[in-house]
Amino acid sequence: MVRAYSQEHTYKHPWERVTSASWRKFADPENKRTLSHIVQVDTLNHKLESDSGKLYTTRAITIHAPGPWFLRKIVGQDICHCVESTVVDAKTRSMQLATKNISLQKYVEVEEKIRYDPHPDNPTGWTLCRQETSIRIKPLSKLASMAEKIEQKCVEKFQQNSAKGREVMERMCKYLEAESSSRGISV
Repeated sequence: MVRAYSQEHTYKHPWERVTSASWRKFADPENKRTLSHIVQVDTLNHKLESDSGKLYTTRAITIHAPGPWFLRKIVGQDICHCVESTVVDAKTRSMQLATKNISLQKYVEVEEKIRYDPHPDNPTGWTLCRQETSIRIKPLSKLASMAEKIEQKCVEKFQQNSAKGREVMERMCKYLEAESSSRGISV
């Protein structure tokens, strides 16, 4: 069985500021306490297509393994490696991130997609964030009730981490707003 959920959030900040915050959220030391599940983030590659103006980036993200503690004990691993692929299209003002785990795949598959676009009600001042996440516990599929409970615990943890991520994004947006106003630029 697959647990999936989606959520939307409106950042009352322009797209340029929100996407800048997205790039900087893992690097800011103040955010490390809030995002304590993130162990390390490394940029593997980035490419700017001159004809389309699109930026393609791939990052490796190491996190504390998702799910309840007993699942980590069964698996024998408490970290998980993920790959995040990002496409930024400055012309259409769209940023799309797709993240999936590349370790622990024989036990759990997690896919997360996030998209930032100008909000249709206020395209110059607000940003709409759409997030879709799917979680599938694999070896317990034959024990459906247990798998469902573990998947639900994973969903709850991911939702908690999403809320922390939104908190960090809001803080970064406010920081960028203050930084840009002190320099007389708008981001």
